[in-house]
Amino acid sequence: MEDSLQIAIVGGGAAGFFAAIACAEANPHAHITIYEAGPEPLSKVRISGGGRCNVTHHCTEARQLIQAYPRGGRALLGPFSRFQPQDTIAWFEARGVRLKTEADGRMFPVSDRSSSIINCLLGEAERLGIQLRLREPIIGVERHADGFQLQLRAATVTVDRLLLATGSSPSGYRLATALGHDLIPPVPSLFTFTVLDASLRALAGISRDRVQATQQVGGDRLKDTGPLLITHWGLSGPPVLKLSAFGARLLQQHRYSAELRINWLPDRSAEQVRLELQAMRSNESKRQLKNGRLADLPQRLWLYLLEQAGLPSDRRWGEVSNQQLTALWQTLTAGTYAIAGKGVFKEEFVTAGGVPLDSLNSQRMESKRCPGLFVAGELLNVDGITGGFNFQNAWTSGWIAGQALADHRSEAHLR
Repeated sequence: MEDSLQIAIVGGGAAGFFAAIACAEANPHAHITIYEAGPEPLSKVRISGGGRCNVTHHCTEARQLIQAYPRGGRALLGPFSRFQPQDTIAWFEARGVRLKTEADGRMFPVSDRSSSIINCLLGEAERLGIQLRLREPIIGVERHADGFQLQLRAATVTVDRLLLATGSSPSGYRLATALGHDLIPPVPSLFTFTVLDASLRALAGISRDRVQATQQVGGDRLKDTGPLLITHWGLSGPPVLKLSAFGARLLQQHRYSAELRINWLPDRSAEQVRLELQAMRSNESKRQLKNGRLADLPQRLWLYLLEQAGLPSDRRWGEVSNQQLTALWQTLTAGTYAIAGKGVFKEEFVTAGGVPLDSLNSQRMESKRCPGLFVAGELLNVDGITGGFNFQNAWTSGWIAGQALADHRSEAHLR
């Protein structure tokens, strides 16, 4: 019967749960089962945002929102017109979970606990009668005339509709391929940079509120401005993560070898910095360089930058030659650092690649090649920068897929 659809959702993450709940609300008679290979659901939600869960971003203009997606943004313009951050906020608040906005636009539950989001989703799923089967990987899948046959470890299950929401798990790629989909090969996105300079890594823990970082990979150049953190393996912070996301494929092609140029004083023009250094040399001529740092640079960072410019810290300002002053100026405004690899940004780890959006009906998230098959979340070739954008893709694609799963019509019927 049309009103008793058997629906399987593979993947117990944000997209899978959101789709299941949307489907159950749209079609209360549907029988919905979430199959999660791991021992607990929503594990990525639990660790997101340092355990606080960065639910979404306070950006309500769709054309601005899509700029946060290195891949898939343009294709999300239509879906975001149907379900965007404002809808996410309203959805959770209607279920008793209020969200708050931080200065950078990221949104978290007021409780600052990811458990608020997890408990809400689990509670809604239970209320709606959605079945959850943990430690239940899908071994194989076949498309039949009347639906899909799923091979579990100890049984087979036949369903009318199938949603793949497996995130970056290889099992999801395997299932999508088995059902006729080509994949864009996945590569890591959103990662920190490994820098071999031991002197820089010795400054681990030092941060700057604003730097301008320019990444050169082959003939391509990317630039971003924001807070930077020096770590025991290299460099992190929003600009690094953004550059890694937008340059994910280029960096992978170049084996994560690239040049990063840092302007440590981006709020001053290069000419202003040059004039300030000249003024220091004139007005502080008897002071040692180590005691006359520029602006509010941390002392340890200032000493490191002096070393990079080839200047002994005990030299007096009046003894600095024009050539040495130029070297220091260049180090402050355009210092170069060799990227020698990637570090894992564990809490927000995402991939670039997956099921191409043009192989789906984006108004339903249903496969054009395999009617009755739906895809949502990170398995799509969609990835966003840090800030709640990847979860918003999960909520949006999950909600749209859930609505369509509940509809008795398929992609084939709509053609």
